[in-house]
Amino acid sequence: MPTKIGQCRPLMLFTGLVLSLSLQTTALAQNNDVKLPALGDASSGIVSPQQERALGEAWARAFRAQVPTSHDPLMIDYLERLLARLAEYSQLPDKRLQLLLVKNPTMNAFAVPGGVVGVHTGLLTTAGTENQLASVLAHELGHLSQRHFARGVEAQKNASIPTTAAMLASLVLLATVGGDAGMAAMAATQAAALDNQLRFSRQNEQEADRVGMDTMVAAGLDPYAVPEMFEAMQRGTRYSRRPPEFLLTHPVTESRIADSMNRASRHPRQQPGDNLTFHLMRTRVLLMQEESPQSAVKRFTSEIEGDSLNKDASRYGLALAYVKTGQADRALEALQPLLEKQPNQLAYQLALAEIYTAQRQYDRAIALYQQLLQQEPASHPINMAYADTLMKAGFYLQSEQILVRHSRRRKADPFVWYQLAEVHGLAGNILGVHEARAEYFILNGIYDAAMVQLRNALKLAEDNYHLKAILQERVRDVREMQARADMR
Repeated sequence: MPTKIGQCRPLMLFTGLVLSLSLQTTALAQNNDVKLPALGDASSGIVSPQQERALGEAWARAFRAQVPTSHDPLMIDYLERLLARLAEYSQLPDKRLQLLLVKNPTMNAFAVPGGVVGVHTGLLTTAGTENQLASVLAHELGHLSQRHFARGVEAQKNASIPTTAAMLASLVLLATVGGDAGMAAMAATQAAALDNQLRFSRQNEQEADRVGMDTMVAAGLDPYAVPEMFEAMQRGTRYSRRPPEFLLTHPVTESRIADSMNRASRHPRQQPGDNLTFHLMRTRVLLMQEESPQSAVKRFTSEIEGDSLNKDASRYGLALAYVKTGQADRALEALQPLLEKQPNQLAYQLALAEIYTAQRQYDRAIALYQQLLQQEPASHPINMAYADTLMKAGFYLQSEQILVRHSRRRKADPFVWYQLAEVHGLAGNILGVHEARAEYFILNGIYDAAMVQLRNALKLAEDNYHLKAILQERVRDVREMQARADMR
């Protein structure tokens, strides 16, 4: 189902969308007849939180159309839970967040107005602990809670919007065509900015550092992880000809490290146990980045025999790699000691079910999924894995029921809609195929393809007046989204 599209158009659409928003917000600010709600800061009169959220949702759609993202349910669930924990103790008034997990080995994270947080998979391999990973996420939430985008618009009015649009669009380049083109775009954008805007950006970084550390402390995480992560970033650039993408917008200096260490020293050091789930997710990234399952087997075998951040995580990676090479029996042999140590670890249980599925022991896999769902009915990784096994076992209607229910919980998750379209087709529900495909294309900013699917669905829903009305409303929604995206 994934559709190939031109690489330039999403950038143009997003930049146009931001520029369109700038014209609308400037007009609103200049119109004495329009009263924007007073939200306690000057930036609310330029870009409202509602406009920021609309911008973020539109930008996420354009980003997905351009950038390879990971749909790994376990990793996404882990990061969403970590973000939710941080958001609970942050200054964010609206704690709804949308995660974009970018399939890219470079170290990067970013925040976009409207609650969008992007994380490159490479960030998990750069961080040595969950606390270090959390320090970067808390910093990004600091940018969102302090509304730095809206305040940048307020600071420069007409001048800052094109710069902000270009800066956000350059994130797409950094995540796709590589560092050189992305760096060139970022450098050109920064060169075009005014001196006082650059000073304002440095102030933003300092403020996000401070607010992010406050969030870490309130959440019971180790504040010393902030300077430790800064130092890890510096070490990662020591022998590189160019800095990681994150450092292009978040430069790390000796004074910044010293400042973070000074602030951390005001708080007692937290000594939480080493988080196993973090290391397991880190291992999933390493497996994803390997050239082949065979090379992954060699890697994790070497880690088990030699030095490793976490031996159990390496053994977990070996089990998953064996599954991918078609050696399910060896996978079970590698996993068994882990299950004996921690039988309730979800990642291990899902790996066991995956092994059963690979062995075509569908009854055992399904029984395990049902047991897990009794404990956590809404779990994203459990539901997705369960539906996939049901599909492979030929139980299409049951898989369809699971995914239909899950799509109501995760309406903004493209992978859920993608899988739902697949199982609708296998179950013979052609109308459902078109509906699910339309939602998938909408979430990926491919509006022409979404319109084709909606028109096909309308033809099949001719006699169902209620469904027809719903589909017609969705057609109007897509037309509005497309019109906004085309304004440039």
